[in-house]
Amino acid sequence: MPEVAEPEPDPRRWVALLTCCSALFMTLLDVSVTNVALPSIGAVTDATPAQLQWVVSGYTLAFGLVPVLAGRLGDDHGRRLMFQVGVAGFAVTSVLAGLAPTAAVLIAARVLQGLAGGLINPQVSGLVQQLFPGNERGRAFGVLGTTVGLGAALGPVVGGGLIALGGQHAGWRLVFFVNVPIGLAVLLFARRLLPRDPAVGRHRLDVPGAAYLGGATFCVLFAAVEYDAWHDGRLAWLALPAVVLITAFVRRERRLTRLRRDPLVDLQLFRVPSYSAGVLLAIAFFPAMAGLTLVLALYYQQGLGYTALQSGLGVTAYALGSAVAAPLAGRVVTRIGRPLVVAATVTFGVGAAALALLVAHAPTSGVAVLFAPALFIMGVGSGAIITPNQALTLMEVDPVTGSTAGGVLQTAQRIGLATGQAVIGAVFFASLGGSGTTAERYGHALQSAIMAALAFVVLATAVGATDLVRNRRRIKAIA
Repeated sequence: MPEVAEPEPDPRRWVALLTCCSALFMTLLDVSVTNVALPSIGAVTDATPAQLQWVVSGYTLAFGLVPVLAGRLGDDHGRRLMFQVGVAGFAVTSVLAGLAPTAAVLIAARVLQGLAGGLINPQVSGLVQQLFPGNERGRAFGVLGTTVGLGAALGPVVGGGLIALGGQHAGWRLVFFVNVPIGLAVLLFARRLLPRDPAVGRHRLDVPGAAYLGGATFCVLFAAVEYDAWHDGRLAWLALPAVVLITAFVRRERRLTRLRRDPLVDLQLFRVPSYSAGVLLAIAFFPAMAGLTLVLALYYQQGLGYTALQSGLGVTAYALGSAVAAPLAGRVVTRIGRPLVVAATVTFGVGAAALALLVAHAPTSGVAVLFAPALFIMGVGSGAIITPNQALTLMEVDPVTGSTAGGVLQTAQRIGLATGQAVIGAVFFASLGGSGTTAERYGHALQSAIMAALAFVVLATAVGATDLVRNRRRIKAIA
């Protein structure tokens, strides 16, 4: 029989990718921009410290709850449709946030914003798998990685500029209104450029499974964001219902998978070794990345008296390193494979260890400049981990379930982020005691937090190395 030719890739796929990146950039920018705007929000709305915490945490919590469900909706009902619904929802809720008369209304708008943002991201990973053949997929994920790095790097600068432009009373509202023209442009180009959804059967939504997974994720994320605000050890008790709910979820999905009755997550995904390894590596590495950025901000602002904008600029070298490394790693990931990720975790660890040594000898001024080389190395490691790991994790996944698989991976990343903020933050605050100046005490706490982060880096390296050995054994067996 003659071979069936594979369909030609969409000639507009790179422009379509830029459309997806614009939406992704918008959702990421909204985190770092809002951090800079918090003092102005508090002054205008009379928000309490707890309310200001929830202006940020409400978005983060909602964003982390929906990726798996959103991915399944995209796979079943169309990624293009769900992408457009998410972008439209994000633009509308941005208007609500910008017009919010009180802190309570702003928090509600931010929660809705997070839900809309969580709907967008799984569709992006699914669309990349749908648009790009295997040999180009790594490069496409590299572009996404660059977007992540730029979103982190530009957020504080954009936020500071908008607040300076609008003043204390209107500037923080511009922070949210800026999403509206971006969202409208993305919707216009999405309609023209994104591929029509392939014909796939619609499935019954596993509502109980979604409730179990959502409840477990909520317990983890809520405990993390509340601990970040109040440092209350009793929040650890939320681990018990989280374990019960995730156990119920796995049992239900296993049964539905066995009976072929439309599980929310087909657990056969985890029989793909590269997918399982990638999810585990994300859970192991993201705590180090998230925890260190959190405690660095605390060190700069509370230990050295930096403003939020100065604190943001103090980690620009990290974001730039990530933005430089991500596209380069994306270009070579299909040729190098998992060794690239293992080398990147080691690079991140070297940068973190160098930072710990620099903290011990930090002067009273010019600290951000002193830290810049180590942070740049960490950023290079981070950029060479996140993008290649995402590409390798999804490489062997059927594109038909691409959004669901991407949603599971993003949920793992969110849980890793929350875990890092809670665990490394706890180590930081537990190490603040003792004598010395404020800068010295915070420097000691930062060193302890870096040591905790390095433990997660070692774990991530072990996961990557184990998968690398498994791959080599499989290749030998085939040969």
